[in-house]
Amino acid sequence: MGGDEHLRLFCALRLPEHALRTVVRWQRTAFAEGAGLRIVPAERLHVTLAFLGRTPAAAVGEIVGVLREVVAACGPIVLSPLRYRETRSVGMLVLDDEGARAKGLAAALALRLEALGVYTRERRPWLPHLTVLRLPRGHARPGRAVPVPELGPMSPSDAALYHSVLRSRGAQYEVIEAVALGG
Repeated sequence: MGGDEHLRLFCALRLPEHALRTVVRWQRTAFAEGAGLRIVPAERLHVTLAFLGRTPAAAVGEIVGVLREVVAACGPIVLSPLRYRETRSVGMLVLDDEGARAKGLAAALALRLEALGVYTRERRPWLPHLTVLRLPRGHARPGRAVPVPELGPMSPSDAALYHSVLRSRGAQYEVIEAVALGG
């Protein structure tokens, strides 16, 4: 790819297989399909570090380089489910970030991607979370009690740069490159 092409990109932590299996089992019991609810399938579960959005394809190499450098300096990340929360469009598991290492990784990545000119930080602070459900308009019921899955602490082993391709049945995520945490 090159020239004037653009890709819809984001950087995210990938979850270990055992965590994905546990979350998928929990989703099936916690949420009834229907009424426009769309459970996020296992292959789309991740913890977003930075959503770049529409980005020139020519910048992918530099973005991967930044991701490699920032992730290599990162220590082990331990995440645990704290609570379930809904916004107007998604249901999510808010995660505890032991030692704020994921937060530090997200901040360092944001700083470097901003310097490249491919990222604009959001105004709200970064929140470690896992989107598990897509909601139809007007469906969210803030404060609804949904028990969290019995997942325990989980440690992502890598972070990845993803290409998000929009499809009629939702986005399809393709890993451009995955980088092991701590190099």
